Amino acid sequence: MSRGLHNAAPTRRTVRRVVAPLVALLGGLALSVLAAQQFIRLQARIARRVIGKPLGEDAWMSDKLYKKKYGEPIELVMLGDSIAAGLGADIPKHTLGAQLAKRIARRTRRSVNLHTGAVVGSGSSMLGAQLTTLPAGYSADVAVIIVGGNDVTHRVKTSVSLQHLEEAVLLLQKRGTEVVVGTCPDLGALMAVPQPLRSLIGMASRQLATAQRELVTELGGRAVSLADVVGPFFITSPDEMFATDRFHPSSAGYRRTAKAMLPSVLAALGYEKSVPAGHYEPATGQGGQDGS
Repeated sequence: MSRGLHNAAPTRRTVRRVVAPLVALLGGLALSVLAAQQFIRLQARIARRVIGKPLGEDAWMSDKLYKKKYGEPIELVMLGDSIAAGLGADIPKHTLGAQLAKRIARRTRRSVNLHTGAVVGSGSSMLGAQLTTLPAGYSADVAVIIVGGNDVTHRVKTSVSLQHLEEAVLLLQKRGTEVVVGTCPDLGALMAVPQPLRSLIGMASRQLATAQRELVTELGGRAVSLADVVGPFFITSPDEMFATDRFHPSSAGYRRTAKAMLPSVLAALGYEKSVPAGHYEPATGQGGQDGS
C-alpha cells in the first residue's frame, strides 16, 4: 500500500511541467495588462493634445437679471463643470445658464436672476467650494448641477464622486433650494477621443450617470439624463452641436440642452406637473417619473 502511494506522488519534474506554463501564462497576462494601461495613457495624452484648449479656461460671464420687466425674480444658480459654466458658447447670452434663464422667464412670466458658481475643469469634489462662493445668506429657488465628465477622465472612483455630489445636494436642500442634476453626458460621443479609450470612458460615463440619477432622486432631487435627452443630437449633428474643440457644446448645443432640461426645472419650481422621458422625479415624492 505504501509503495502504491509513493508511486502516485508527483515528481518534481511533473510539478515543474505543470507549474511552468501557468507561471508563463500569468506573467503574460500581467504584461498584457501593463501594456494595455500604457496604451490607454498614451491615447489619453494624444486626445488631450488633439483637443487642446482652443476655448481657453474661462467661460463667458452671463450672470444678470433676465426679463426684468416681469418682476418677482426667480433665483437660479448653476453649479458644476464647464458645461454648467457655458464654455464653448459664442457669446454670453448663449451659455447654458443664460438660455435656461430666458426660457424659464418666458414660461413663468417672472424675471430670473442667474448666478453661476460653476467653474471650468471642475469635478464633483469642487462642488463644495463652489457653494462657498455664493453670497452670504444666498438661497436659490432652484440649482442646476452638471458634473461628472472630469471625474471620469481623471478616473475618480464613483463612490467618491457620489459622496461629493450628495453633500452638495443636501446642503442646497438645507437652504431650501430645489435641485436638478443633469447627469454625466455620454463621453462615448466624443469623436475626437480615439478608440478604445472612447469606448472605455463612454461606458464609465454611463455608469456614473446612472449612479448620479439614483442618488439624486433618492435624496429628493430631480435628474435629467443628458445622454438620453440631448445625446442623440450630438451624435447625429456633431458639427452643429459641438464647439471648435469638438469636446464642449456650441451655442446650438447649449440651446438644445437648455430646451431639454427645462421641463424638470419648471417642475422643480412648481410650474409643470409632469415631465417627459429621460427626466426623473424625486423617488420620495408622489407620482414619481421613471423616465419610461
